[in-house]
Amino acid sequence: MTSRSLLHLRFEMPPGSDAELPEQLRRLLENITPRVQMIEPDSAVLDLTGALGYFHQDARGLTELIQLRVLAYFGVSSAAGAGPTRMLAAMACALTPPGRRLAIEDSPAAVRAFLRPRPVRELPGVGARAAATLSDYGLHTVGDVADTPQLTLQRLLGARPGRTLHERAHGHDTTAVDPTPTPASMSSEHRFDRDELAPAQHRRALLALADDLGARLRASGQIAAGVTLTVRYADASSTRRSRTLPEATQHTVLLARTAYALYDSLGLQRARVRGITLRADALRSDDRGSRQLTLDDRDEKPLAIEAVADRARARYGQNLLYPAALAITAASDGWRPGHGEGRAG
Repeated sequence: MTSRSLLHLRFEMPPGSDAELPEQLRRLLENITPRVQMIEPDSAVLDLTGALGYFHQDARGLTELIQLRVLAYFGVSSAAGAGPTRMLAAMACALTPPGRRLAIEDSPAAVRAFLRPRPVRELPGVGARAAATLSDYGLHTVGDVADTPQLTLQRLLGARPGRTLHERAHGHDTTAVDPTPTPASMSSEHRFDRDELAPAQHRRALLALADDLGARLRASGQIAAGVTLTVRYADASSTRRSRTLPEATQHTVLLARTAYALYDSLGLQRARVRGITLRADALRSDDRGSRQLTLDDRDEKPLAIEAVADRARARYGQNLLYPAALAITAASDGWRPGHGEGRAG
């Protein structure tokens, strides 16, 4: 049976890079293998299984070739993780600095050697709440979880989460690379000047990101059908949550409300947060949108103010108006409106 080899790439996009760069990267990667999936404006997954023989390379060698081509053609550095499953490739990439690579061989011994010492929170789907529950029972590493009977994990976390965690702790993952182009998205990122523990500062960042995305969506005549929140921590790990919106929108108040709900679902407690990214997913033209009628008029005033603010910003500049919760001077706590970095994909 042919060994599987999947590659996860994380690109260091230059500030202010062309919005077409992700598509240009896709076309370059498709010269190596047709099975390329762009999962974010700055990340990609490739199935290298069929390409290894063609290029007469092992996974590490072909990964290095890909990174060199990306750097040579576009000046973009990248971190890379390769492994026999998509989960392992992503975990390896998360541990790798830009310009480097980590390859996990397709053997039970290599998979165990990589997985067992890792903190359990690094497994996909293990949020802060689940990690805390497992820690209460002395399960701190992936090896601890792998040695725990599946029925015990199901009693601790529930039937489906426990079964999934048991599979992942043993390195099992059948997720395939889907080369179907993903719908257009738009993202905005805030990087804290220092690791930030205060939930109030996290929520302020979410509001700023929602405000930025909303303004950009309205300016470009687009609406989003979903929202994805990514929180990056001091140890270089991250957590991602997505939600489909009840109706596609371009309004800041509705984007912010969803962002707050996603943040609350993480159950963070004194987490050292390094950065937050908010992404508007499945974009389409706003002439294809509709808004349900409602007897609740609490959103009408914010939407009316939003329209006035857009006109003022278009005439006098983006930093003229912003939510009152962001009106904090830089001298007081280091915050300033527009501190985030926006990217479109």
